Amino acid sequence: MIERKNIFSLAKEKLIAAEKIIAATSLIILLFLSLSQVILRNFFELGFSEIDTVSRHLVLFITFMGAALACEGSQHIKMDFMNSLLKPTFKQKIKKPLLLISATICAIFFWYALQFWLDEKRYAPNNEQLALYLALIIPVGFFTLSLHFLLITFSLKSSADSE
Repeated sequence: MIERKNIFSLAKEKLIAAEKIIAATSLIILLFLSLSQVILRNFFELGFSEIDTVSRHLVLFITFMGAALACEGSQHIKMDFMNSLLKPTFKQKIKKPLLLISATICAIFFWYALQFWLDEKRYAPNNEQLALYLALIIPVGFFTLSLHFLLITFSLKSSADSE
């Protein structure tokens, strides 16, 4: 019998595809800009400060998209020593609450990052507009992480479903 996917699983798949595209594109652009900056500086004694600004923010794009993808595959760094001491059944019971807590924390970070960005927008000089709009990756990144944790939570099968 063919298993039908729920809306959360489909949304998660679309989000993962978009994140992979953004991360890969950001990495390619970062490599191109870094290489061109090195060539321009070493061979032509010329450089553009905007390239450094864009490169710095592309690292953030790659970091946030990579973090979301790592959480998706449960490949993220686990710093809790209790994980090895817990029974698998108890781990399964606390998985959803922990995912919801993670989503809430990332949502709080999103809110404060957005407030910070809006404050920066109000006072940013004209010559820093590029960096200002590239810095949107911080609130967008936390929103993406929060969304990931929520989608993982709602797409998990409960132990009653799997029996």
